[in-house]
Amino acid sequence: MTTIAIDAMGGDIGLDTTIAAVSIAQKKLPEVKFILCGNEEKIRSHQSFSELKSENIEIVQCSQVVEMDESPSQVLRKKQDSSLWRAIELVRDKKADVCVSAGNTGALMASAYFLLKTLPDVSRPALCTAMPTRTGRVYCLDLGATVDSKPQQLEQFALMGTELVRAVVGKENPTVGLLNIGGEAIKGNEVVKEASKLLAEAPINYIGNVEGDDILLKENLDIVVCDGFVGNVALKSIEGTAKFVALTLKQTFRQNLLCKICGLFALPAMKAMKKKIDPRLYNGAVMLGLNGLVVKSHGSADAFSYSNAIFFAVRAAEKSLIEKITAQIRSRNNAEHNQDVAKASE
Repeated sequence: MTTIAIDAMGGDIGLDTTIAAVSIAQKKLPEVKFILCGNEEKIRSHQSFSELKSENIEIVQCSQVVEMDESPSQVLRKKQDSSLWRAIELVRDKKADVCVSAGNTGALMASAYFLLKTLPDVSRPALCTAMPTRTGRVYCLDLGATVDSKPQQLEQFALMGTELVRAVVGKENPTVGLLNIGGEAIKGNEVVKEASKLLAEAPINYIGNVEGDDILLKENLDIVVCDGFVGNVALKSIEGTAKFVALTLKQTFRQNLLCKICGLFALPAMKAMKKKIDPRLYNGAVMLGLNGLVVKSHGSADAFSYSNAIFFAVRAAEKSLIEKITAQIRSRNNAEHNQDVAKASE
């Protein structure tokens, strides 16, 4: 039985989202055990708690809650009985296979890094999530866990992203692109140029540099690798653009009677487009490279969105993602070591 630890108190909405999301998930995942971390009295008295199947529910009492504006250092020092902290501890202690939280991103990353540490031979973790594209979805990393990444770290991100797509999507040979300011090999800073050389030699399906517009438009692109600073800016820019387009369309169709009539005719197409790019379908960013699975839900996620983060987390756990990443990184490091030994003996 897969066991998932839920930070029940985390996020902008808290219990109204987390308990309802677990109820949705239980209908599709009847064999999964859920450990709800939070204030037990508030959890049990919540109006949605009665909808849960109690035989697969456990509650871990927590006296503290991490607020969305708290600093990571404050959490590390003073919030060790918070629902966020306890959920990660369950993964560390092998009492849960994966943790899901919609809480403070900085606090979650700092706590997970402190409690779980990185996998052997992994220098820094990476935050990875899926985005809708013209032909399906693309997985992007890093999105903010590691800024000022070194070339070797970008190579590790590519290896970890490849294993994620293999495990969760089932695509054996996913394509990998390196985010750059141009497709030509001569473009980019020295870090990106060196990373491109490493990726070309790595045991992945590397297709070269990709530009910002390729993230959503390029066909047959499965993984985009980038520095955490660049990735976070790209992610927020894409999210902001999507919100701007949606808001502009809504305002346009409400301008006058003619626009409203046109809007009625366009409504079926608009609904189809909304369904394809609905960010709730892609909720759930996993912190790759840690010695344990942690999935970050969007802080303002509703129950449907949060449940999709749960489904993603369970797939990653059931497919033994941590073990596969560990084996891939070890294999790559062994190959590099053998190459160094061979060169030294020449």
